[in-house]
Amino acid sequence: MVTQSGKSAPDTTRRSERSRRAIYEAALALVVEVGYPRTTIEGIAARAGVGKQTIYRWWGSKADVLLEAFLDLSGQAAQEAGGEPYAIPDTGDLAADIKAVLRATVDQLKDPRFEAPSRALAAEGVVNEQVGREFMTKLMEPSLQLYVDRLRSAQEAGQVRAEIDPRIALEFFISPLAQRWLQYTGPISYEYTDTLVDYALYGLAPR
Repeated sequence: MVTQSGKSAPDTTRRSERSRRAIYEAALALVVEVGYPRTTIEGIAARAGVGKQTIYRWWGSKADVLLEAFLDLSGQAAQEAGGEPYAIPDTGDLAADIKAVLRATVDQLKDPRFEAPSRALAAEGVVNEQVGREFMTKLMEPSLQLYVDRLRSAQEAGQVRAEIDPRIALEFFISPLAQRWLQYTGPISYEYTDTLVDYALYGLAPR
């Protein structure tokens, strides 16, 4: 747009997007540097170079800011990976396919960019019902559905019993890893997640 003076009018859309991205980056950086409890709206605003009112115009709390920033970060990671970062392949070998995606999950959980904000959101979701619901719906559910789809494919191929409920079965892979990661009950590694898959698919009885 050009004004009567002949000068271009400010592009408010571009300015808003630039501010939004600065706020994302500030929120994620502060959670890594000072931790979630010490991260504040004031701190995010100062780091991003915007006023507090700008943040409150778009979000209701620091948890809302962090959730959206983390969703954006996950989307960027997907693009860097050339698409869906955790798409579970179907090579015909269920164990190998699940192990591959769990190894990718281990890599992300150990990535400093993801670790601090994902821990903060998981913890906040326990005490904040709305954040917990959005964390599950927007972040967890899409990934869990990939496991459901892969297990159903294995059922169709006769590799998993037909009566198995995939939504319950996936907990054998996901729940122990999540608990160990959140509660620091032990190291997470490829060896650990490979073992989870072996135990879940082959059981504990002698073969």
